[in-house]
Amino acid sequence: MTTAKPLRVGMVGYAFMGAAHSHAWRTAPRFFDLPLDPQLTALCGRNDDGVRAAAGKLGWGSVETDWRRLLERDDIDLIDICTPGNTHAEIAIAALEAGKHVLCEKPLANSVAEAERMTEAAQAAAQRGVFSMCGFSYRRTPALALAKRMVEQGRLGNIRHVRAQYLQDWLSDETAPMTWRLDKSKSGSGSLGDIGAHSIDAAQWVTGQHITGVSALLETFVHERPLAGNLVGLGGHGDVGADAPRGTVTVDDAAIFTARFSGDGFDGGAASAGAVGVFEATRFALGRKNAMRLEVNGTKASLAFDFEEMNVLSFYDAAESPDAGFRRIFVTEPGHPYAGNWWPTGHGLGYEHGFTHQVVDLVTAIGAGEQPSPSFADALQVQKVLAAVEGSAAESSRWQKV
Repeated sequence: MTTAKPLRVGMVGYAFMGAAHSHAWRTAPRFFDLPLDPQLTALCGRNDDGVRAAAGKLGWGSVETDWRRLLERDDIDLIDICTPGNTHAEIAIAALEAGKHVLCEKPLANSVAEAERMTEAAQAAAQRGVFSMCGFSYRRTPALALAKRMVEQGRLGNIRHVRAQYLQDWLSDETAPMTWRLDKSKSGSGSLGDIGAHSIDAAQWVTGQHITGVSALLETFVHERPLAGNLVGLGGHGDVGADAPRGTVTVDDAAIFTARFSGDGFDGGAASAGAVGVFEATRFALGRKNAMRLEVNGTKASLAFDFEEMNVLSFYDAAESPDAGFRRIFVTEPGHPYAGNWWPTGHGLGYEHGFTHQVVDLVTAIGAGEQPSPSFADALQVQKVLAAVEGSAAESSRWQKV
């Protein structure tokens, strides 16, 4: 039993991200001491049968089929947005104006203009004690949080290189069916916004530097896909019959870009000219299931992370062991970020824990009356990088300032 004041949540969307967020709202108060008690009050989806089934499975107390009803209810304190990007701006702005806190999945919007309007609404709401956060959940992976701590402590020195990849393979089958993620009007972009946005945010957050310019290449390998078929996970198998209808893919399948960083941040020494970076995002890398990778090279040390081994951070200190190469840090010690609230040392965490930590940080900030991180302003900066990448690719990889 808890005496904490309830934080009553209304969530819009109940598919992949909806399930992950539901698990997080249920789990966070059971492993962390929170200033507010999250309650799964209402789940919203357009299909009445579908949303009722999901609410029963995921543990929600009531359902709505119109997200506007959530804003009218006085038993809802926070709106959690787990819908495609084309709906984020309308829902988030309306929720903030209605006095509801907001958690919005990434990327923040489908355009810089939408993200700017959302940020303006968020900043105005914060003046009234109504807060918002964008869901870049990989920040909450203990190993990446430890990497940021090491950079802040100056252990890497001046940052020279940032190397980021996000590699998946669920679209490699050319017969996989069309989904909203392949429709630019709904998703905003393909691998760039879907997974590349995570790499951009993680790289900037860990290094404490912002991307100031890019040179980019976008590629679409498969231009048409079956409209019908069997979805399996994010992909699946489409109807390949001679008369089966097909849809046009309007997003990128792969994104590659070089970047220049700002040079500010936690460099541990004299001001530098800024790191250089190389980024790659694709959903066509056969054999790579969720290889969200980040490597940072500094003047004193290097670190490397791969989400497919999410409990491990590789670290090389040139002064301590110049001939030994990287050492593996198993990030499960009580003193490591978030880890002390879970299992004994050596008992690793999984994908879902990042969302739980996201809820913990959001609820803690709201309880303290403080702005959660990443803010909509932080997410707007990522949106500007996405736009610069698209702009560069559209002009034969011409250098584009952010």
